[in-house]
Amino acid sequence: MEIELKYALENNSKADRIWNDSALALLSKGTDDERRTEMFESTYYDTADHVLLRNDIAYRVRKEDSRAVASLKWNGKSEGPLHIREELNASLGEWNDDIRPDPHIFSQSEIGAELLSLIGGSELIPLMKVNFRRRMFRADTGNSLLEFSLDEGEILTENGSMPISELEIELFSGEKDALEDLGMKLQKKYDLKPEKDSKFARGLMLMNLI
Repeated sequence: MEIELKYALENNSKADRIWNDSALALLSKGTDDERRTEMFESTYYDTADHVLLRNDIAYRVRKEDSRAVASLKWNGKSEGPLHIREELNASLGEWNDDIRPDPHIFSQSEIGAELLSLIGGSELIPLMKVNFRRRMFRADTGNSLLEFSLDEGEILTENGSMPISELEIELFSGEKDALEDLGMKLQKKYDLKPEKDSKFARGLMLMNLI
């Protein structure tokens, strides 16, 4: 399960201030993960008649720096900045331009079996692209491990594009209350606006599909 907070950022300077926040830097000390920047290039897929969308399933293949990762997300819900959804990831190894969506990699899971049943013999075709630069670091609150991601990029669809500038704080382990408490403090400190829609949902709205 993926549990995270999402906040819209109006400009890059606010993202830089959060990146350089001294209190967050203290929380990140002692974690195993160093601060890093990676480029992500995502393609979402569906059938021509949008059977996955109609069943609240998102299928994504993403280039994460030099790695390739396939993901399924389903049963998503959000309340203010809080987003909760089921998620299943599968590593595809090193990225190459010949990688295509293969739903059979999830066939051993319950959601994978449902995916194959829904698709049947239909072809999975590109629905949209979501490309962005992500700056990441982890923070240890004492009872929870969180990952901070500052994303800048764009959502690309056949109906046009939309910029991305946002903060995500994901709960890796521990208590959800610690995630929400820290999110509330940052929301007040930086006057953050909760982002109730995922990148995928914003792309669907741009395409007039939801």
